[in-house]
Amino acid sequence: MLVAVGGGVVGDVAGFVAASYARGVGLVHIPTTLVAQVDSAIGGKTGVNLPEGKNLVGAFYPPKLVVADPELLRTLPQREFRSGIYEIIKYGVIGDAKLFQFLEQKMEKLLRRDPAALDFVIERSIYQKARVVSLDERESGLREILNFGHTFAHALESVTRYRKYLHGEAVAWGMVAATYLAIASGPFSPKDAARLIRLIERVGPLPPWPSASPARLIAAMQADKKTRAGRLRFVLPERIGGVRCGVEAHPQILALVLRECASAGLRK
Repeated sequence: MLVAVGGGVVGDVAGFVAASYARGVGLVHIPTTLVAQVDSAIGGKTGVNLPEGKNLVGAFYPPKLVVADPELLRTLPQREFRSGIYEIIKYGVIGDAKLFQFLEQKMEKLLRRDPAALDFVIERSIYQKARVVSLDERESGLREILNFGHTFAHALESVTRYRKYLHGEAVAWGMVAATYLAIASGPFSPKDAARLIRLIERVGPLPPWPSASPARLIAAMQADKKTRAGRLRFVLPERIGGVRCGVEAHPQILALVLRECASAGLRK
């Protein structure tokens, strides 16, 4: 049995090894970051990066056990902690409006790592991830909603060679970009869009948008696993608590969204 103690990278690599060695050995995750506790340790996706893109070599391999102990987060650096909150916001947008409202009301408590607030958001996020994965273990349908913000995020990570953003920070920018695209594509309301962007801003400063051109970012997105026949497909919000999958974007609108992100007035 292989026991993975650490963050998302440790879990992904250890999970890939466990899936491959002797055609599969037992796997236990003990995630020590907020991102890992609410997201990457749950669901059985393992993988490693290639120069061409993120997680392009991997396997679906569920662990025997996941131990998500909030006490392990007490020594987590603040930037790493904030990175996990962005993934929790994602869960609120894709299917849990009550979680989103809780974040709006209790963000300051959560940032202080209040135990009750932490227990609530970790449990709700794990439930959401487990529910989706149990219905679609191998990402053939419903599970695609978990990729909200990630098509943009993976491109941001790739063009900056994984050195500028923590994963949650890239997802935060990805959700902002997806929000702009959803406004352009409809029917996401400007009011809900403002709520989402305001909540992201309240988490704390983000590394700035990269200097990469829209063409370079779009090219990076083409390597994303969700691309079909060369066509980019996005998960876009329709309301707080619901998204739609497989949305294609006109290249000109997509380039406009990327330029808008580059000039966005988010706190930096």
